Amino acid sequence: MKYMVNGGFKVNPFMRLTLSLTLVFFVVFWTTNFLLFFQKTGLSYKAVVDYYLGSESEFTAPRSYQGMLEVTHFHMPMMGMVMLLLTHLLMFVPIRNGWRTFWVVVPFLSAFVGEASGWLVRFIHPGFAYLKIAAFCTLQISLGGVLVLLFWGIWRKDCSQTTSGAGK
Repeated sequence: MKYMVNGGFKVNPFMRLTLSLTLVFFVVFWTTNFLLFFQKTGLSYKAVVDYYLGSESEFTAPRSYQGMLEVTHFHMPMMGMVMLLLTHLLMFVPIRNGWRTFWVVVPFLSAFVGEASGWLVRFIHPGFAYLKIAAFCTLQISLGGVLVLLFWGIWRKDCSQTTSGAGK
């Protein structure tokens, strides 16, 4: 952790390599998240509603309570850990605290709303499909932004200042 707090990772090529390769895994996660969403639903209201409520024309059944519960059971802790790791690393990127707060809150909130909105579409009202689409787009954009900031923070040239972000 001392390498992160005092900016020592900037002069330790193995730490930069490890952080960068870890971020590559998260870029693949981000990409597959995008591809899976489009494989299952897409950005259209009808596709999201059909995914959760079923479709007679496609011969698909509505998502079951148990199936959704199992998906939520695995998504919530994993998304929490992904968000924790990525947003934790943002503490060491030299950006203003207001922006740091934005880049922490938006991914967490959009991930939670995205998960909850599927339940809302299935059991409350199909109109929540728009919320599902908005949450997905917000999550993807915010995760992409966080990943770009982290790569920038690791590889930027200015190594003289610390990256703790204190007072910014």
